[in-house]
Amino acid sequence: MARFDRLTVYNTVLEDGMVPLFFHPDAQTASQIAGALAAGGSHLLEFTNRGDFAIEVFSALVKHAAQHLPDLIIGVGSVEDAPTAALFIAHGANFVVGPNFNPEIARLCNRRKIAYMPGCGSVTEIANAEEWGIEIIKVFPGKSVGGPDFIKNVLGPRPWSRLMPTGGVKAEEANLREWFDAGVVCVGMGSDLVRKAWIESGNYESITGLTRTTLEMIRTIRR
Repeated sequence: MARFDRLTVYNTVLEDGMVPLFFHPDAQTASQIAGALAAGGSHLLEFTNRGDFAIEVFSALVKHAAQHLPDLIIGVGSVEDAPTAALFIAHGANFVVGPNFNPEIARLCNRRKIAYMPGCGSVTEIANAEEWGIEIIKVFPGKSVGGPDFIKNVLGPRPWSRLMPTGGVKAEEANLREWFDAGVVCVGMGSDLVRKAWIESGNYESITGLTRTTLEMIRTIRR
């Protein structure tokens, strides 16, 4: 069962302005990455469902966080169908993210009061998702569908949309400024934040440092 209610999740997404995301097949390593992100000030973590036995790693991660990282809100990403979403919710997912919008997942998450942030790549997809009550839309793949210009052009006639690009977001001030100046409420960030070389070398301090720096850049840009 989710430890954080849906409103808390959404408000935290809006407050932090960044959702870090990653997958790793080893539970101990995943827990160390989670700790590094939390130490850097992140209150959110999206564990992507991208490998065999991902649910086992996710379950261990959620149990570890409940004991050692009680303020960290953990959700699942790369979910495309309702049965998979239900499985992860049963193992403690506080939010569900997907590369596409699925009405069955929306219905399930609404029933369980779980935040659902599906991926959309067109105005029509965004509008359809919002009809199902989606509060924050993941624009995916962010760079490929048009980048900050796409965001700006969508928000022109639809200023009520809350958009979170994932894909092509970098932990660099110029890149972040482009996205937030265009009107995004949050960004999803994966490999440019949780870097493979750092994980392989056990350099979790660098993940912590970049997380802290990136969140500070976002706060500064918003001001």
